[in-house]
Amino acid sequence: MASTSVALSALPISPFSTSQPHRNRCAFSSRSLPCHVPHYNLTTFLGARLSIRIPNVKYMASKHRTAIATVLFSLPTAKPDRISTGKSPKWSARAIKSFAMAELEARKLKYPNTGTEALLMGILVEGTSLAAKFLRANGITLFKVRDETVNLLGKSDMYYFSPEHPPLTEPAQRALDWAFDQKLKSGENGEITVTHLLLGIWSEKESAGYKILASLGFDDDKATELSKSMDKDYDRTFK
Repeated sequence: MASTSVALSALPISPFSTSQPHRNRCAFSSRSLPCHVPHYNLTTFLGARLSIRIPNVKYMASKHRTAIATVLFSLPTAKPDRISTGKSPKWSARAIKSFAMAELEARKLKYPNTGTEALLMGILVEGTSLAAKFLRANGITLFKVRDETVNLLGKSDMYYFSPEHPPLTEPAQRALDWAFDQKLKSGENGEITVTHLLLGIWSEKESAGYKILASLGFDDDKATELSKSMDKDYDRTFK
């Protein structure tokens, strides 16, 4: 009775005969994986031969490293000419995460764009920056901002689906550019922080983010107080 070959893998594996030696493992390996991927031949209790190949996780992950590295230090800008190569300030990791969370909040609310209100929610969702802690210490929480956002802008159509990366509104883009410009004007080393981003939102007087902050008690005095720590993204003493 001839033995059968069963492929137990998510990867394509060709059957092999038990009567011939396995000469070249690369002959039936996946084209997307190198030949050194671990390979095991097993026999079931019914006598069937199983060929199991374990994917090389490190090899698969390495394909995406370059793409990840290219987005770690920049956010959208409407003024690409002003950036001098290699000398422009970089956004902090917390600021970039806040921006990513802002896009997610816009999608949750099914809004077509990422506005200043979404940037504000993104700062609070990230939650670990000095700016986020300052907001919470002054009674401005994520749930309050969400409620004020819906009250101000309304609810989206339940059948509408936001794009994966909702484009920035003009006020939101100006808030990002304001933060970038302030860092350039300071002439100091370091990164563009979440505090820069928050004060950028506050600089857009007609924006939804500004109106929500003002309705929750944020004012120019608080903005001035926060600006004293503009270059800090984290403070261990601030809870």
